[in-house]
Amino acid sequence: MFDIQITQVEIRRMRPEDEQNLPFGSIFTDHMFIVDYEENLGWHNPRIVPYQDISISPAAMVFHYGQAVFEGLKAYRTHSGKVLLFRPNKNIERINLSCERLCMPQIPATLFFDGMKTLVDLDKDWLPKSEGTALYIRPFMIATEPHLGVRPSKTYQFMMILSPVGTYYQEGLEPIKIWVEKNYARTVKGGIGNVKVAGNYAASLKSQSEAQKIGYAQVLWLDGIEKKYIEEVGSMNIFFKIQGKLITPILNGSILNGVTRDSVITLCKQRNVAVEERQISIEEIKAAYDQGILEECFGTGTAAVISPVGELRLDDESLLINQGEIGDLTSSLYDTLIGIQTGQIVGPAGWSVEI
Repeated sequence: MFDIQITQVEIRRMRPEDEQNLPFGSIFTDHMFIVDYEENLGWHNPRIVPYQDISISPAAMVFHYGQAVFEGLKAYRTHSGKVLLFRPNKNIERINLSCERLCMPQIPATLFFDGMKTLVDLDKDWLPKSEGTALYIRPFMIATEPHLGVRPSKTYQFMMILSPVGTYYQEGLEPIKIWVEKNYARTVKGGIGNVKVAGNYAASLKSQSEAQKIGYAQVLWLDGIEKKYIEEVGSMNIFFKIQGKLITPILNGSILNGVTRDSVITLCKQRNVAVEERQISIEEIKAAYDQGILEECFGTGTAAVISPVGELRLDDESLLINQGEIGDLTSSLYDTLIGIQTGQIVGPAGWSVEI
């Protein structure tokens, strides 16, 4: 067990009154969790302090060599007032996979979970009560050693902050429009596309910015070599329903193993919905659309949970999916996941963890 020192704010800040219009990721709670790592000491000095700016050397290696990993999960309030986390063990596993890839120290599961549980419990009054809201949890680690020279850092900080949030996309559950990217590459097999590191998202910004300028919410990435095979959306994994069968790109070393992706696959198998994890080309999707057998499309991710896709923009052609409406399977999966996350539906064992 780690002894977490707690320093509380003297005066609590006002929480947002309008829970129906919470911006995603712009408001932060009163406290944050921090723990330090040194090569010869290991993890030490875990603490919860008032939310504040951090002081760090301009020579800190995170700025120069990019050692930065993060995770994202949510706490939900049930109708009875309980606070639930959704599959936090998967986030602990994944951040350590990210750390391994970037030569960063592993975070003990007990340290991660105890810090998160203590922080959420301390700031649980910030957790919104309205439908569709949650408390977003952002754990992250950065290299802090002041050193110029390409090698792994010898010191790190692991931190956790909280943010009350509404829906990720302004559209809510209205189907979004996605641009199929054929020019830029996000990653390749053997790179860092299968882990949750800051550099992946920096590489996506140019394409995403260009897509948003012409009215598209996100970018659908193709493989970085042939620009042919579908990988994922900037903030989500992607699913297609073709003739009653749900198809999603197989985890090939350049695709993030999403917690919501895994949850959707598990739920579909329980319902005897056929699921295929395999390589799928954009030409196959276009052919299915032309034949009238592309029935639904949706993205999955912690931030959006499930986001229906109503249009794919492929070169100069717009593929309108299900007349631009949310599909029955997409809607049902969303309702089930939200029901489990908010305690209204009993999910598989271990999926809900009470604070």
